[in-house]
Amino acid sequence: MAVILVVDDEEPIQELLKFNLEKEGYQVLIASDGSEALHILEEKQPELLVLDIMLPGISGLEVLNQIRKMPRFADLPVIMLTAKGEEIDKVLGLEIGADDYITKPFSPRELVARIRARLRRIKPSEENNDIVRQDLHIDLDRFRVSVRGQHIELTPKEFELLRVLAAYPGKVYTRDELLERIWGYEYAGDTRTVDVHVRHLRLKIEKDPSNPEYIETLRGIGYRLKG
Repeated sequence: MAVILVVDDEEPIQELLKFNLEKEGYQVLIASDGSEALHILEEKQPELLVLDIMLPGISGLEVLNQIRKMPRFADLPVIMLTAKGEEIDKVLGLEIGADDYITKPFSPRELVARIRARLRRIKPSEENNDIVRQDLHIDLDRFRVSVRGQHIELTPKEFELLRVLAAYPGKVYTRDELLERIWGYEYAGDTRTVDVHVRHLRLKIEKDPSNPEYIETLRGIGYRLKG
């Protein structure tokens, strides 16, 4: 049973979403503001977040910005709720890392369908704390990586970089995105850090680092794991 955190300060919307999501078999957690949402995320670690932009105290955009800096929440699916006409907020939310958004007033059936679609993208191997991509196997519980059946020793940052790329194969991450997600603002602007770690990672997992079969460079943009 997937656990979904709904963050909205309007009680009628909380009740509407709780009723419709529980009817679909989901477990629903409720937060009324950004601070409460961050606390519940730390305690419960839900599988998906429904996040209103307009919240008292910490805004939904700031909540999203904070969680995307935390490696364990880097790939948490987030669907944002926006008021009609908040086009700038929608764009900002998507740029920060929202996966989808829906405009109020909304159809509960449509939101449930979008949630179901997002959760389907989480493959069973990931739910079991493993990520398997071709001959690449990442054991998230034991922080172990094997390639073509052979165990590979990685540093913590190399492991986290590979985990982020492998969670969504084909998704392109800019160097700045990877820098924020894995290193945080301590290394702000120094994208060479990302390039160095990608180079070291390729030396360890690729048969031919100069012709990689896993980590692909998109010149002038960033990196992705080949889908």
